Amino acid sequence: MSWLTRIASTLGSLLLTLFGLSVLTFFIGRVMPTDPVLAAVGDNAPQAVIERVRQEMGLDQPLYIQFWHYLTQILHGDFGRSILTSNPVSQDIARFFPATLELATAAIIVAAIIGIPLGVWAAVRQGKWIDQVIRVVCLAGHSLPVFVLALLSLLVFYAVLGIAPGPGRQDIIYQDMVPQVTGLLTVDSLLAKDYDAFWDALAHMAQPVLILAYFSMAYITRMTRTFMLNALSGEFVITARAKGLSSRRVIWRHAFPTVAVQLVTVLALTYAGLLEGAVVTENVFSWPGLGQYLTTSLMNADMNPVVGATLLVGTAYVLLNLCADILYRLMDPRVK
Repeated sequence: MSWLTRIASTLGSLLLTLFGLSVLTFFIGRVMPTDPVLAAVGDNAPQAVIERVRQEMGLDQPLYIQFWHYLTQILHGDFGRSILTSNPVSQDIARFFPATLELATAAIIVAAIIGIPLGVWAAVRQGKWIDQVIRVVCLAGHSLPVFVLALLSLLVFYAVLGIAPGPGRQDIIYQDMVPQVTGLLTVDSLLAKDYDAFWDALAHMAQPVLILAYFSMAYITRMTRTFMLNALSGEFVITARAKGLSSRRVIWRHAFPTVAVQLVTVLALTYAGLLEGAVVTENVFSWPGLGQYLTTSLMNADMNPVVGATLLVGTAYVLLNLCADILYRLMDPRVK
């Protein structure tokens, strides 16, 4: 019965949060200093056309009726149409979001593989020179603006050295050559057994993935170091060392499992941050993902995609927090 109560409580919190996101995105679209009607018909359209389009879009109705229509539409997956592409927003999001998902997933994997061992190493070597170096590297990761590092990466590795491919997701000779199944270019190219396209897609991913991974790694390393310092000072670790266990066994079999539970939340929040924070990186590298789609729509006063993309990222953030909470309960039996 306790599990049913927990599930019901979690689902209730999720629905309440999604409703709050819906309200927020609706009013964001209404308070923006742009007129969606003028964005659709142009500034020089006759007044009769403007009034007709305003009526067709339902903007002549009271605000509460507009919100009810908006809520009904998003419950059916309808976010309206994009002015720029003339496509339904849900269709555009389904086309652009996999590119962002691929980028963020690769970045969080690289960041976790590098950041967690670095954090453990820094905690074990607390106060030593290697600890100081790791902390400086992490500090630089938090301090350097992402667009600066991205532009420097393009300048050095693409323009000067010529060892990295240019902006974009794929070379022009491979574009539209791989059948889309999942929308993840590396996965689809492997499914199609087109290994040349796979290596080309992997090469284009390298720079944006490593830059995003560096910023995520800085946070993961610092948090892992903090958690490990607390764990290594625990009485159970002191007891394990007093029994003569090896340092490797004490660190990885006794101290790290307690840290791993806490790292679940850190990784979930970092992953959600990558999904919503890849906007600048995508624009620098001309990566055709949700961030570039959102930025282009915002610059052209196309508010339906802005609202739809914002709601999607907020929903992903909530779902990742929900998954982290469930995993936390499964991994730590002390959580009731």
